[in-house]
Amino acid sequence: MGMVLAVLKGYFIFSIVIILIYAFRHFIFAYNRAFGRQRLFYNDIIASDMPTISILIPMHNEEKVLKFALESLLECDYDRDRMEIIPINDNSKDKTKEMLDEYHSRYHFIRPLHRDCSNRGKPAGLNDAMKTARGEIIIVFDADYRPAKNMLNQLALAFLDPEVGAVMGRVIPYNTDKNLLTRLLNLERSGGYQADQQARYNLRLIPQYGGTVGGFRKSLMLESGGFDTAVLAEDTELTFRLYINGWKVVYANSAECYEEVPETWAVRAKQVRRWSRGHNSVCFRYIIPTILTKNMYPREKIDGILLLLVYAMPFMLALALLDSLALFFLGEMNVWSGWFVLLFVGAYNTYGNFAPFYEISSALIIDGVKKDVLLLPLLTFNFYFYLWNVSLGFLDAMVDLVSRRKVKWDKTVRFTEESGQVV
Repeated sequence: MGMVLAVLKGYFIFSIVIILIYAFRHFIFAYNRAFGRQRLFYNDIIASDMPTISILIPMHNEEKVLKFALESLLECDYDRDRMEIIPINDNSKDKTKEMLDEYHSRYHFIRPLHRDCSNRGKPAGLNDAMKTARGEIIIVFDADYRPAKNMLNQLALAFLDPEVGAVMGRVIPYNTDKNLLTRLLNLERSGGYQADQQARYNLRLIPQYGGTVGGFRKSLMLESGGFDTAVLAEDTELTFRLYINGWKVVYANSAECYEEVPETWAVRAKQVRRWSRGHNSVCFRYIIPTILTKNMYPREKIDGILLLLVYAMPFMLALALLDSLALFFLGEMNVWSGWFVLLFVGAYNTYGNFAPFYEISSALIIDGVKKDVLLLPLLTFNFYFYLWNVSLGFLDAMVDLVSRRKVKWDKTVRFTEESGQVV
């Protein structure tokens, strides 16, 4: 029994230390974004010879939203002689094919790729499209995203720097007024991009390529074998593949793109579980190479390890909650300290890890939407929603690792109606 108690107490202390590490990390990011020196992007560069770009848009049954994405891209101010748009119709059963063919008949640089095969999924579709893409730079958008007019120029400018392997823009929800969930997701997006990503860029850590609203050098992907179709988080995998091989990812906060966030808790739960499953599989694969590589500075390695572990944290903290309960019923805590610990682990993780209130607050102030700070207390309850679903994703990744089962790509449900207005 003495050994069991020692393990339980040791894990409890370990979990508190981890919480404090993440809390301190996010506090540094928020402080840097609010008061630190801001690293400039490449906005002021004037280049007459911009790179050729291929814009890839994975699509599976996207008849509701594809026109918004394509019309927004057609409004972008990039030289059309240096760009092409490749919508990837991935085994769609609705009117996606017909709608894309109609766009192709009107615009020669829109070249749909129709896939009718068994290996459906975003990584596989991107691999097929890259084989026919003519651009030096691949820029990826999900079908429900709507780029701002200057976004393509913003993203492409980054590749004039020979050290840059990938670039990531900022994601902003456009359906925030639907319900409480969409407003809370807007808080998360604001903190995650305006504060977290920009601070990591400022501090020369690891801004993350996010799988959409970003671009990468085509040659790097083709030389390294393309995307791994067994990985659901192809964006995280690409980020660490680049850093381990000596390339950098940069963040363009001014390159804004507008997305549709989930409008129901069920859809959000499924999305987050998939993210967790994919991210943790990348963690298992890359955490040792991240530690051992000679192509990353110590500060990048530390940030990389914390970034890789972020979707493992909810599972670790769920164990900490059970741990504290076990200690209580074993008589190692009185009722007051027991409940205090439960509150501490839940609330402190809410503010210190998954939805840090200081990052979100800083971002909302910078964005000029201070009134949304009033929603911050609700993130305490949001934490337990993520605790459950992200933990399920972690367990999925563990089963994938042990059983080597084949992963299946599930698309997030769309909510936009045909009568929707382009933002």
